[in-house]
Amino acid sequence: MIVSASRRTDLACCFPEWLMRRLRAGTVLVRNPFRPSQISRVTLTPDVVDCIVLWTKDPAPLLPFLPELESMGHRFCFHFTLTPYDSTLERGLRDKRAIVETFQLLGGTIGRHRMHWRYDPIIVNNAWTMRRHEAAFARLCELLWPYAADVTISFVDLYPGRTTSLQAVSAQQMEALCRSIGQIAGQYGLPVRACCEATDFTRFGILPGSCLSREALEAACGYSLALRPDRAQRKGCGCMQSVDIGAYNTCRNGCVYCYATGSASVVDRQNAAHDPDGELLVGRPGRNDTIKQRPAVSLRAPAPLFPF
Repeated sequence: MIVSASRRTDLACCFPEWLMRRLRAGTVLVRNPFRPSQISRVTLTPDVVDCIVLWTKDPAPLLPFLPELESMGHRFCFHFTLTPYDSTLERGLRDKRAIVETFQLLGGTIGRHRMHWRYDPIIVNNAWTMRRHEAAFARLCELLWPYAADVTISFVDLYPGRTTSLQAVSAQQMEALCRSIGQIAGQYGLPVRACCEATDFTRFGILPGSCLSREALEAACGYSLALRPDRAQRKGCGCMQSVDIGAYNTCRNGCVYCYATGSASVVDRQNAAHDPDGELLVGRPGRNDTIKQRPAVSLRAPAPLFPF
């Protein structure tokens, strides 16, 4: 089983103690975001969890726990989103120079094969021009290439109810930026992939991406996996199937473009209901909730009968 921790919130940054307590307990409750009365009990023991994928913009709060996580026998990798934006777009994050240092420290500690850098979403406006992106991407490549296995890009999506200060990136802007990004990343030997983009950028050296790819997951695990495509993701996603243990409207990073959070007041209310000792990330099961055990098995592929 692949555990996604989490596409819905930044567990490594905002809830590291809760995550570690659930891993120690070996189980977690996850509320279905579309049918809230349905709760799954998910097993988190290393014998069935092949890899924990940690999606984060700043894993510094989790770093003290990594030796314990390793000693438990868990295999894990990071999808580390690191953009050059300031607090006008990412309101709750530390200074980016400090986050770059965290990326470098983490990559130097666990190995670049478990570090997947995300330069996304790409926002183009009066402040973030194409030329500014080219310069920022080049500088980040210079700083991160020894510590990252690859880099994933995507262009901003406009979600209903989110800030109106963002604008769609035109096809011409996408192509021009991808031409530059492909050239810059190539200078540093960084493979580039595009996440859920309908346009084909392969002529610029940018392949269609799947964040939870077989290659990345097997590199983190150190063995072959019997993986299946995740049909529950959005159109164009090539990710392998995983179980997400997070909850929407809980992340405190304050990114104005985020699909996973609504208003700040909703996030505050959700965080007020968070208990670091709770089985659920937010709140407790109610009398009308139904809890069902989710089947969990290792995806480790059997060794070939004749390996020679």
